[in-house]
Amino acid sequence: MRHTQLIEKIAKKIVLHLGMALAIALPIQGYAQSFSAVVSPPRFEVAVQPGKTIRHVVEITQASNEKGTYRVYTNDWTIGADGNAVFADELAANSCRPWVSLERRELTIAANAKMRFRFEITPPADAQAIECRFAIMIEGAEQVVKANGAMSFPVSGRVGVVVYAAVGEAAPKLEISPAGTRISEGMIVPVLNIKNTGNAHGRAFGFLKGTDPKGVKFDFSPEPLPILPGQTRAVMLIPQAEGNATIKLTYPINIQGAIEWSESLGSKKTEIDFRFDAPNSAPYSDLNNAPAKAPPVGAGIAPK
Repeated sequence: MRHTQLIEKIAKKIVLHLGMALAIALPIQGYAQSFSAVVSPPRFEVAVQPGKTIRHVVEITQASNEKGTYRVYTNDWTIGADGNAVFADELAANSCRPWVSLERRELTIAANAKMRFRFEITPPADAQAIECRFAIMIEGAEQVVKANGAMSFPVSGRVGVVVYAAVGEAAPKLEISPAGTRISEGMIVPVLNIKNTGNAHGRAFGFLKGTDPKGVKFDFSPEPLPILPGQTRAVMLIPQAEGNATIKLTYPINIQGAIEWSESLGSKKTEIDFRFDAPNSAPYSDLNNAPAKAPPVGAGIAPK
């Protein structure tokens, strides 16, 4: 499926943030001294009804010839202004972490072995239609690192498995508008402004058609970044090409097509028909004479 292939490409560009990984469609791995846990899947997007319990399993692999000892706990998280995840041990306002039950709080995994770790989510019977968001943090035992001289300090690595749980009828509602252009990997690409006025996170998917002044056509795909409720994000439209084919975008470009809000069946769509003019910061002649390879999907952004 083209959507899956696109997500896999983006996942290769995921940025590790302070020793925590927040990925899209590939297993995540963290290292700090003897910490060597590989966790899959790295993200859950599930639905749950008030008063009902859902159960899911995280698979943890000890990718080392030594056994691993880990602490497991939950965090609240949000997406910062820089697009990276911001984790918090303290309960956030209206946190749903009290609804979460973990199988255990400490783990010991034999060398090169796997463990299935279970967790449950049980919203109260009177829970409103909201999105419950939390992270399951898997943290290695502290290791003492010696610096120059007599100084030493403890360090540990951890990974975060992100969970989005839509309670009841919670759903995104995306408002999409053109937002000019942005330079990515040496190429000027169109950008959308996407605002989420719903009560659950949304993502933009779809394959769009772009046409330049000479009638040359290009395929574009939006970065499938999460847009949290009440959040507005700039989302680049990435031109698609086979292999390392060179793409030369000439402005103005008209882009048309349907943007889906998720990959699920019955996903809502927004039809767009936007014109992107030559950016004011770069002369039109420069654009016509500056071919470049298509930027790697997701470059410059840390999707979560």
